[in-house]
Amino acid sequence: MAERYSSFRKGGRLWLWQRITAAFLIVVLAFHFFLLHFVHHADEVTFLMSANRMETWSYYSLMVLFLVTATFHGVNGVYNALINVGLSGTKRQVVKGVLVVASLLLLVQGFRTANAWAGIDLLPIL
Repeated sequence: MAERYSSFRKGGRLWLWQRITAAFLIVVLAFHFFLLHFVHHADEVTFLMSANRMETWSYYSLMVLFLVTATFHGVNGVYNALINVGLSGTKRQVVKGVLVVASLLLLVQGFRTANAWAGIDLLPIL
């Protein structure tokens, strides 16, 4: 019988967080689909409508949490998939570093975009 192999360590928290973020993403994606395909049809959505939604703290917070969760879930999944196919040694460390940098860049740009849509200026010009 084939052995089960997983890059997640037994008793590790990353396995659990991968499942928690998956469940959260399913719920948020269902909300998104419902809001933008049943409440408002895609052809009715405008930039102004999106900006107005982002100005409410509940929607803004949900979208920022969605950004962080999706980034973690995606990058963690890709990294562990690569480990499962045999990535090791120096290549593993390089890929890990690239994924961390890519994640940080994605998060920074995502926060900048969310803040711009919400009208939040964290660095006001004096």
